Amino acid sequence: MNDTSKAMYWTAAENGRVRCLICPHRCLIADGAFGICGTRGNAGGRLTARGYGRVSSIALDPIEKKPLYMFKPGKYVLSIGGYGCNLRCPFCQNHEISMNGIHVGEKGQSYTPEEIAALAIRTAPDGNIGVAYTYNEPLINYEFLYDCAALVQAVGFHNVIVTNGFINRGPLESLLPFIDAMNIDLKGFTGGFYKKIGGQLEVVMDTIALSHKLCHVEVTTLVIPGENEDDIEAIARWLSSISPDIPLHLTRFFPRYQYSGREATPGHTIQRLRETASKYLKNVFTGNM
Repeated sequence: MNDTSKAMYWTAAENGRVRCLICPHRCLIADGAFGICGTRGNAGGRLTARGYGRVSSIALDPIEKKPLYMFKPGKYVLSIGGYGCNLRCPFCQNHEISMNGIHVGEKGQSYTPEEIAALAIRTAPDGNIGVAYTYNEPLINYEFLYDCAALVQAVGFHNVIVTNGFINRGPLESLLPFIDAMNIDLKGFTGGFYKKIGGQLEVVMDTIALSHKLCHVEVTTLVIPGENEDDIEAIARWLSSISPDIPLHLTRFFPRYQYSGREATPGHTIQRLRETASKYLKNVFTGNM
């Protein structure tokens, strides 16, 4: 199944263009073109969800791999990924699929939401507690995520999202009733850093604050030498103002994508920053040492 007629959150614009309203880019898309994410396009004056049902990866992962350390520890989750992303991080650790959105309708294996829910049920004897939408940025494939999440919840399983948090408030509010846990990237803590990667810090902060009210939230910051090390204390302080119980994951950068020539983050840097963040938060983790 690849239902390209189900796009939500858009309006028609002049000269046959459409405006996508899923994320703050609010892409104005000409007929035959795609938005920044590479999955939401204009076909004859309609916004289409070309990524609907297209799965790049599917695996039964430990829940801790998401990373979620304080939600159903010791359990497994059926993890599915798609294609594309609405940010442009030069240090992307999964660029093979996240920066690969155009023509997504021709890629990967196709699944229906019913098939995903059935897989969740079938893997329950192996410790599966639900479905995680992960690997690329799942919220750009909003319609498929929404349909899957509704079915997965209806059959008694959990829904988990691993996301960059760059989504408009309306779509987020509509989705959250189906979501049990989220890991949200907080990539830095300055407007300049987010401008560099094509996002907005305030939007991600709002996503974290709102989601924390309605589901379990853990936050991840990829620590990049010379880029965002100085932001960690401010990140931890801000998170503690929401709740000191929010888990923060500090993960090491490894050379990838446009930063392939750089050095990996030293382990001692992560440990030092963990001590700093622990002044404000009760649970600071360093999982990929």
